[in-house]
Amino acid sequence: MESGENPEPVDTPARRKRRRRGLLTGAVAIFGAIAMVAAGCGSSDQAPGGSGGGGDDTITIGYIAWDEDIALTNLFEQQLEAAGYNVKTTQLSAGAIFSGMANGDVDMFLDTWLPTTHKEYWDKYGDQLEDLGVWYDKASLELTVPSYVTDVNSIADLKDHADEFGGVITGIEPSAGIMNRAENFAVPEYGLEDVMKVQQSSTPAMLAELEKAISNKKPIVVTLWHPHWAYSRYDLKDLQDPKKAMGEAEKLHITARGGFSEAHPKIAEMASNFTMDDEHLQSLEDAINSAGKGKTADAVTQWTKDNQAFVDDKFGSLKQD
Repeated sequence: MESGENPEPVDTPARRKRRRRGLLTGAVAIFGAIAMVAAGCGSSDQAPGGSGGGGDDTITIGYIAWDEDIALTNLFEQQLEAAGYNVKTTQLSAGAIFSGMANGDVDMFLDTWLPTTHKEYWDKYGDQLEDLGVWYDKASLELTVPSYVTDVNSIADLKDHADEFGGVITGIEPSAGIMNRAENFAVPEYGLEDVMKVQQSSTPAMLAELEKAISNKKPIVVTLWHPHWAYSRYDLKDLQDPKKAMGEAEKLHITARGGFSEAHPKIAEMASNFTMDDEHLQSLEDAINSAGKGKTADAVTQWTKDNQAFVDDKFGSLKQD
């Protein structure tokens, strides 16, 4: 070897190790670039296997055990899946749904009651969420009795007739906004603290107690709300509430995690235009309830066939290219 010529490097174990590290670093960089391109494409709201939204991300819809929410969530699930989206529905408490949307674990909630029922959650998390719009504007929270309970017509009347109800207002899940209104507003404002207790339960258990009482024509007072199929099935009477302790009339909103509209513009646009009237909502709720346990999906499928024009009008934009 002459002077000034670059010597050929010796292929030592250390050199081989550095060479392998360089190849690995290059591969990571290439795959990282591919991932960045794929992530950028995901914002186009392209549905999995179809012509709609968000890559193959799953749309997670949280719901509470209220009949209108069960009905609407199942309807949305079927229609979103028909449009090519992957959908996961999860029953949670209202508080867990709002915190889940705030931290990004839950994408949508279709039953946000404002300005009263879910006020505490909206006040806490609202600035991290999206309000996609109102789908029902005649909602209200009530204390309700069967119509045959003729001597009680207002919440104030409960004070003198508490013994007839065993001193109990039959409630639902403790995290529900209606429970807060009944316990912390109606009871104290009408002076019922010493004679009536709001009993925590669940929505299905409350409805079972209501049906049992009506079957035996016994007095019962329950926490109930509009919209609900119970009003079309039973002869019920909402107790007068001149102090508005149960809150003013409310509106039902579709809400979502922050950034949802950007990630899934087609779904967001559909949701912002979605509305449902009493006729369609009550018939859907009743179809689900009448079908029995474990047959919700079948009931929604049949209801969709029976109301195809309505469904196409509300969800048709999801299936357009």
